[in-house]
Order: sequence, then C-alpha cells, then structure tokens
Amino acid sequence: MNRKTLVLPAVAGLLTPVLVACGGSDSGSKSGDAIVVGTTDRFTATQDAPAPVDPAYAYDVGTWNILRQTVQTLMAQPKGEGDPVPDAAESCSFTDSGSERYACKLRDGLKFANGDAVTAQAVKFSIERALRIKADSGVSALLNTIDTIETQGDREVIFHLKTADATFPYKLSTPVAGIIDPQDYEKDKLRDGFDVDGSGPYTFHADVKGNAIVDATFTKNPSYKGSVTVNNDKVVLRSFDSAEAMSTAIDKGDIDVMTRTMSPAQIQKLDAGTDKNADLVDMPGLEIRYLAFNTNAPTVKSKAVRQAMAQLINRGELVSKVYGTQAEALYSLVPATVTGHSNSFFNKYGNPSAAKAKDLLTKAGITTPVKLTLHYTTDHYGSATKQEFEILQKQLNGSGLFDVSIQGHPWETFRPAEQKGQYDVYGMGWFPDFPDADNFLAPFLDKDNFLGSPYSNSTIQRTLIPQSRREADRLSAAKSLTAIQDTVAEDVPVLPLWQGKQYVAARDDITGTAYALNSSSTLQLWELGRGVSG
Repeated sequence: MNRKTLVLPAVAGLLTPVLVACGGSDSGSKSGDAIVVGTTDRFTATQDAPAPVDPAYAYDVGTWNILRQTVQTLMAQPKGEGDPVPDAAESCSFTDSGSERYACKLRDGLKFANGDAVTAQAVKFSIERALRIKADSGVSALLNTIDTIETQGDREVIFHLKTADATFPYKLSTPVAGIIDPQDYEKDKLRDGFDVDGSGPYTFHADVKGNAIVDATFTKNPSYKGSVTVNNDKVVLRSFDSAEAMSTAIDKGDIDVMTRTMSPAQIQKLDAGTDKNADLVDMPGLEIRYLAFNTNAPTVKSKAVRQAMAQLINRGELVSKVYGTQAEALYSLVPATVTGHSNSFFNKYGNPSAAKAKDLLTKAGITTPVKLTLHYTTDHYGSATKQEFEILQKQLNGSGLFDVSIQGHPWETFRPAEQKGQYDVYGMGWFPDFPDADNFLAPFLDKDNFLGSPYSNSTIQRTLIPQSRREADRLSAAKSLTAIQDTVAEDVPVLPLWQGKQYVAARDDITGTAYALNSSSTLQLWELGRGVSG
C-alpha cells in the first residue's frame, strides 16, 4: 500500500493539488470496463424532496457531484490553482470597473447531449428558472445578486447585477447555474425523479430501487466541448449503506475507488499500510462541521445559552478522540486555509471554561441545568457522527450547566425537519460551493439562508457582505470578513467545530486519484483512468 500525501498551496483561498497518483494492481472492478466509485452518499426522492437532482433544487455535496459531471456551467473551477475558467463559455469577464456587469460568450457549436443547440437563451432560461422557482433548499440565494439577464444573438449573455460581486464568476461555476434544455425542464416547476440532461462531460443514467439511486452511470458525452479532458469512457457511482460495506467491496474488487465517507478507523488502517488492496490519497479539504441553532426556539433563544455552549465545548478533545489527525479544531466558519479567516471564537472565548460559562448564564438569569436536545444525521456525514455527538453531550453535561440528550435521524428526514425549524440545535456539515470566504459566510447569514435560520443581522446583510464582495482582491476584503466572523462569535447563530481533510482510496491500477476531488470536495470523475497491472 502506498500512501500519497498531497501538499496543496493556498492561493487567495484556493487549495490545489500538485501531485498525481499512479500504480498497478492485480485486478479491477467487476463491472466491465467502467471504473466503479463507491460512496456512502444517499440519493433519495421523497415527498419533501421529490426533485433531488434538479439544478434549481439540489444543494448538497452528493447531488452536486452528479450534476457537475452532467450539467455544464459557463465557468468551472480549475483542477489547479487560480480563478474559475470558461467551460461552456468561450470567454467571460466583467465589462465595467464596478463588478456589476458580467458578459459571457458561448463556445461555438455547443450542443446538449440530445443534439439540441446550447444557446444564450438556454442560459437565460436556466438561471431565471432557478431564481423564479426559489426552492426551499436555499440554493437560488447563490444567484441573488443578479438583477437582469440580457442575450445578444445565440452566443452572448450579459448579467446585470444589483450590487458589485467579485465572487460572481465562482457562482457561475456552481450547478444552480447549470445550463439545461428548455425542452426538458418546465420554467416554473421542478423536475421530479432522477432524470438529468445537459451538455457536460457525461450523460447520466440512474438505477433506482425504492426511490433511491443504487448505481449512477456516467457515460462519456461525445458532444462535450469544455475545459476538461475526459480520461475514461464510463464511470459508475455506487451508493453503499455503510463505510464498512464500501470497504468490503473494494477489497473484493467490486469497486475501484472509495470516496466520502470513509470511517476514521478505515482511514487509519489504510494509512498504516495494513490493507494491501487499496492506496490512500489524502489532501487538505475545506469541509467544516458546526452546530446550528434555531434562534427563535425557547431553549436557545437567549444568546447567553449559545455563548455558554461556545465557552464549554472543547474542540481539541473532540477532534482528538473522534478524528485524530484527520481533522483540526475550527474557531470560525471560514477554514484556516482560506483567505479572510479569523480565529474569532477563540479570540472571544479562549480555552473551555465552566466558570466563564456559568457566569454568562447567571448574568442572563438563565436557570440551570439548561435542558435541550442535539440532533444529528446518522447517514450523511459518516459513521463517526454519533461518537462526535456523544462527546459533545458529555462535555456539556459534565459542566453541570446543561442537561443534553442527543438524537439521530436519517438525512432524508433530518434535512426537511431542520428546514422547518423542528430542531432547536442540530449538527451540520458544509462543503463549499466555491473556495472563497464569502461562501462560508453568506449562505448562513444572508437573506434566504440555506438553513432557513431566523437569525438576521442587518449590518452583516446590508453592509459587510456587500462591502466584501466589492473587493476583487480578496485580501482587501479581510476587514469586512473579519467583522462578520466577530459578529458570529458574539451572537452564535452557528458554532463551528472542526475542519477536515479529504481522502480517496483506490485500487492501485487507477490513475488520476490526486485530482478525483478538488478542494471543495467536488468529484471530478473525468480525471480517473485505468493503468496497467503489474
């Protein structure tokens, strides 16, 4: 077993791989020539979420990983360092000094996989559709700086923005800005089920059992014109009920690659070299975990209760006992490796202290112990989540100031319940839409935030976020970004816990694994190939 550790330099908040993994193996998967990739992500259609892969609705890392392979965007995040690059577009740029007018020209002869032409009108339809539907997932908020969209001929699209937004090119690289065929999608209604049509690197077919995808098959799209090179003809993304079942499959040769989410124990085993069937690639990632609060709920409506929790939680102990070297403590929503990060929570609360927490509660007149329930999802962020919440429970209860219970739920019921405000305190993860500090702040704090949180701060929404977006040089936005993070540490609508690395394990005849994930945990299946045995 060879472990490949990738050193990723930080450039304006963007982390990029610099090494490529390669090797040889005894055997490949048992699915013909297709490269089979395992995941514990679940793709389900439910009454609350009947259109999980519609670009106007999808807003989690799993469904976005499907869309990024199939639905093309004007811009794309590069596999290397730097700003977004044109994909469906031939060129894109701001055409004014105030970052309020953004013009794109489509590649010539671009077609959807079904042969229909990709036109400027299709781009306008797709993005206006997402804004019009305004799905309760909150994904349309990524496009909320758009005022109007203008087309000139079949190839030119001009976006007129409400306010300056230097991050807009990144937003055009996200699946909610994906270009879809108006013949396949209604303009004001989500497309139920698992059908996806686009002009991306692959076409898509879902094998469905019990309203859930079992296998997602991606077949190379011969009509694709864009920024990436596709190194394989077919990839199957296979969903497993557990990390253990996924590990068994790679040992047996039923799959070639394991992605998220492997358990900490599996990663340790691969890292130690005791598993001869797979190689481990680890790289810095931008995934974060945090607690979120329904700030209108009686149990946590008082800021003092939320502050006391921030004062008590020992992130170092939590990370050490559950994740070891696979994660590190986080004291802001913005990861430490992203430009604009500030250790705001540590600056305010310092080391864990029951005495300081008690003082906060006493001054606010809060009767202790404060009784509340922490909710978590059992199947979306990996099997270690339960242990994580058991430690949080022990830390809070050990102070004598809280009486905490914990309760786990499957993602398909957890997410809708959270959005409806049914949980007072709940655990969530965040995989950034793009690697900029704005995307670790605005989705949680701006109007129409994706959590459905009632927390609202007018200074953040009306002044600080717009100020930060005016700065094309993201270092120049640091003052506004720090002020936002300091406000979050004071009000605690969310409580950051840790940021993690990301891992891929592959049988060693699989090439391209170093680029199989980018820093935003986006799958780049086109990078995978099959090498020679030996």
